[in-house]
Amino acid sequence: MKNYYSNGKLLLTGEYLVLDGAKSLAIPTKFGQDLVIEKIKEPQIIWGSFTHTEACWFEAIFDLKKLRLINCTFNSDKEGSGEIIAETLLSILQEAKKLNPDFLTSENGFVVKTNLTFPRNWGLGTSSTLINSIASWAKVDAFQLLWNSFKGSGYDIACAQNNTPIFYQIKDQKPVVTQVEFNPSFKENLFFVHLNQKQDSKEGISKFRESNLNFDKEIKRISEISEAFLKVEILEEFEGLIFEHEQIISSIIKLKPVKERLFPDYFGAIKSLGAWGGDFVLVTGNPETPAYFKNKGFETILTYQEMVL
Repeated sequence: MKNYYSNGKLLLTGEYLVLDGAKSLAIPTKFGQDLVIEKIKEPQIIWGSFTHTEACWFEAIFDLKKLRLINCTFNSDKEGSGEIIAETLLSILQEAKKLNPDFLTSENGFVVKTNLTFPRNWGLGTSSTLINSIASWAKVDAFQLLWNSFKGSGYDIACAQNNTPIFYQIKDQKPVVTQVEFNPSFKENLFFVHLNQKQDSKEGISKFRESNLNFDKEIKRISEISEAFLKVEILEEFEGLIFEHEQIISSIIKLKPVKERLFPDYFGAIKSLGAWGGDFVLVTGNPETPAYFKNKGFETILTYQEMVL
């Protein structure tokens, strides 16, 4: 039996602009996903994906030699979603085999199980943790596998592979990953609130790409803010950096900052993370913060210590 584990991810700074070379601060989370592989005699890949409550939400059987889908089941009300997930998974396996032709060449097959440690709708990297672990299994470069299979900056792959906060930057179309220390003295004032909406990062990226403008000035400033995040020691200064960052991204993607849209009466700072409009936001606050968001109907509130690895 082989077991691969990949960390979940959050992008604290540089959303969207990370695609164009901004230096961005990303953090691996305490949540992630296992990939467990057992050999069997049958020439098949029998795949099962399990939630954080150990419920099976997706199953598929693939023919090993021809690497094609035999059948699949998907625990959802959405018709056809099972086939879409199975085809996506199959394409990842096929791309891994292109990168390493020796992958999946054995006579014997495999039972493969994935186990999430976070709810699927949290947006902490269901796909990136899977791709990173498949890359480990196939002995191929995870960034290359990501870019051959999906679009994206790759910061989520870097988080999957690192156990500390990182600076992530794309230089000359290659990922540059630097481990950093992000340990703010005011971390007890930091919270992560889930907005109860699964945001499609591909859609957000597409909208950003449509703008086709030059953002060199903004990229430079966002990179500076990323570095300032590591050095700031006063909460009010940190909140100022959040406000400036939100204004810059808002002007680029033509969306109002989340605080303006949803929480204009909140006393602290709020910062969108990753693709704007869903998943988690970073919030500054105090012991009253959880009550404020729960009163607004947002039940999932994690402290910095609960979220960050």
